[in-house]
Amino acid sequence: MAGQTKREGVMTEADTCREFVTPKLVEAGWNNTPHAIGEQRSFTNGRIIVTGGKVRRGKQKRADYLLYYRRDYPLAVVEAKEAGLPAETGVQQAREYAEILGLKFAYATNGPRIIEIDYTAGAEREVDRYATPDELFARLTAASRLSQTAVPHLLEPFNLVSGKTPRYYQRIAIQRVIEAILSGQKRILATLATGTGKTNVAFQVCWKLWNSRWNRNGEYRHPKILFLADRNILVDDPMARMFAPFGDARHKITSGDPSQSRDMYFGIYQALTTANEDVFRRYRPDFFDLIIIDECHRGSSRFDSAWRAVLDYFAPAMQFGMTATPLREESRDSYEYFGDPVYTYSLRQGIEDGFLAPYRVHRVITTVDAAGWRPSKDELDRYGREVPDDEYQTRDFERVVALRARTRAIARHLTDLLKGADRFAKTLVFCVDQEHAAEMRQELINLNSDLVRQYPNYVCRVTADEGDIGLAHLADFQDIDKTTPVILTTSQLLTTGVNAEMVKNVVLARVVGSRSEFKQIIGRGTRLKVDYGKEYFNIVDFTGTATQHFADPDFDGDPARIEVVTVNEEGEQIGADATEPEPPEETKYPLTEERIGPGVGHLLGEPTPEPRKFYIDGGEVEIIGHLVYDLDTDGKKLQVVKYTEYSGRALRTLYPTRETLQSRWANPDTRAEVLRELAEHGISFEELASSSEQPDADPFDLLCHLAWNAPLLTRRQRAEQARRQTQDLFARYGETAREILALLLDRYIERGIIQFNALSELMKLKPFDRYGSPAEIATRHFGGVQGMKEAVTRLQTAIYQ
Repeated sequence: MAGQTKREGVMTEADTCREFVTPKLVEAGWNNTPHAIGEQRSFTNGRIIVTGGKVRRGKQKRADYLLYYRRDYPLAVVEAKEAGLPAETGVQQAREYAEILGLKFAYATNGPRIIEIDYTAGAEREVDRYATPDELFARLTAASRLSQTAVPHLLEPFNLVSGKTPRYYQRIAIQRVIEAILSGQKRILATLATGTGKTNVAFQVCWKLWNSRWNRNGEYRHPKILFLADRNILVDDPMARMFAPFGDARHKITSGDPSQSRDMYFGIYQALTTANEDVFRRYRPDFFDLIIIDECHRGSSRFDSAWRAVLDYFAPAMQFGMTATPLREESRDSYEYFGDPVYTYSLRQGIEDGFLAPYRVHRVITTVDAAGWRPSKDELDRYGREVPDDEYQTRDFERVVALRARTRAIARHLTDLLKGADRFAKTLVFCVDQEHAAEMRQELINLNSDLVRQYPNYVCRVTADEGDIGLAHLADFQDIDKTTPVILTTSQLLTTGVNAEMVKNVVLARVVGSRSEFKQIIGRGTRLKVDYGKEYFNIVDFTGTATQHFADPDFDGDPARIEVVTVNEEGEQIGADATEPEPPEETKYPLTEERIGPGVGHLLGEPTPEPRKFYIDGGEVEIIGHLVYDLDTDGKKLQVVKYTEYSGRALRTLYPTRETLQSRWANPDTRAEVLRELAEHGISFEELASSSEQPDADPFDLLCHLAWNAPLLTRRQRAEQARRQTQDLFARYGETAREILALLLDRYIERGIIQFNALSELMKLKPFDRYGSPAEIATRHFGGVQGMKEAVTRLQTAIYQ
């Protein structure tokens, strides 16, 4: 990658680009409008790495050159290396970037030599020049077998009025979908993780086709497009915001207004298929040129779905389905109907690229979730009904038996978590049903009465029962400039389609068995809002759902860290080594009349006037343990370890022996690299010192103690050792220099070695500033900057001998 500084007598990558690559690209015509040369183009943001609650960005992926046939249509990537290296050195990276960016052409060069990689021909060869824009585009269209009449639609520019330039993966998805449409493919599927901008993809697809006047019949007119979903929130928000550039061409279909004079239609299945009329039949079967089905995994593609009739009726139209759900049993109908996706962008990729927020998972276990709950002999519920004698487990709570003490314990623990971090961090609590959401809301209000007095809407319930009032609370919750509501309790309504960028806590108070629903719920928190301090979010799991799903080897998003805590009925954390209970099985406790007793048949779909579950208002529930989940060496399976054990094991993976770590740690020049590697593996010295209760230990000794059971020395002991071993160093300098070296050791005792990494900045602080500026200190007392650096390096080496 270009950008390195020039070393004496050596041509750097920057020199290679300036003197060889750019002139040859210009010669090939890549700088002639409408073509363009993009230099040093970053296409990822760099993964967000969370260490001990502190956040930093990982390295961005950056191409030396991207070659554009049109403003929004790149054709090739160029990877440059310095002239002293073989051109082959850049081949692997050129290939990697081309494959990530969905490009069919790549070049690797050291300046004089050029290697061309052509995916359309399956060839890699050395060439004497770069292909021209028209040559590469001709190869591409020939390989894709697109007609010349399709080219204008493919090259139609994006609409950038919204200010949102499509990211690289969105551009690929848009291009792949349009190519499929132009090639005559009737059913098309794209799979993009929640939070990665499916709506933007849909908008740009519609805009490019609409603005270039594509339609199925090849007529000179705008196409008729239908954006279809199963919830009003999924069509109202895009219609009002993202699709605003369509202006008066937009129309939402209702039973009372099935207009046919517009171009961009929006509708929900329920409005198209009412109890009284199939409204969609007011339109001809061939009326629409394109139908976009958002969240297509939720039923419309099932062959036995009532909504499937809409898609079957409009069979002449191209049908483009969007989903966040990879192929699994619950999404199999989507894949059978639409076929394999033309493009997939996973949750894991989004987090790795830095476009989605990583998450920390807190597994909280109550006593009744760990061991189950059994009623006492002849115990009666709130309504005087005898509770059937049985062992009730997590999946039964709030479905068969409602334990108010458990709800209270969950609410108390959540309140304490917020008090310990940020009481105004937007939080979504997913409950079993609307009734459970109401009880959770009440408990949270009572536990946060000090804030509720000032902010009456601090906690709100948003379920179907709230109607417009609930939607108003939701709108305020989504508004990043409004303080409240802070906590929303819900059951099903907010599992999807809610774009709330500031959600920092996703709380699971109900079992989520469906993988697709779990991903949708997690997607409520994955959106980033760095400017507002939202860089990661917490999944607070009271049911084992998260740990169960994350343990699945097919799951495509690894947690930054998973904590397991156990709390008592007061919401206080207790225990340190609790064992994770067995995740509840889907059919372990089937609901049968014998099991749930008479009068609760509503659970089985039978009408009954009696309450539909047993309500237990008494009893005690405690919350029990603090464990950390770590991925195994394959990065697939989650294992339960303490944070200190995880850190020791990670350290042994990075540095096989103590001596290897010591040699790199003692050298200030390589210590920074060690610190970077440790941070990338989630190792925080502050958290280690706290977890091991060793606040005075040197970070190096703490690491060695955890990894190899080495003796644990304090910083004071190491400083005294260094004084004894550097007597000759102190004797070499005058009184003031000796004072400065002694002060450095005192500073090390007080704050550790890390501060030495920025020595010039350290010298500006008290008490060093009384000796002059860093340059003056070096010149007057150490014979220059190099002399001072050597003295401090010797001191640091002695500390770790």
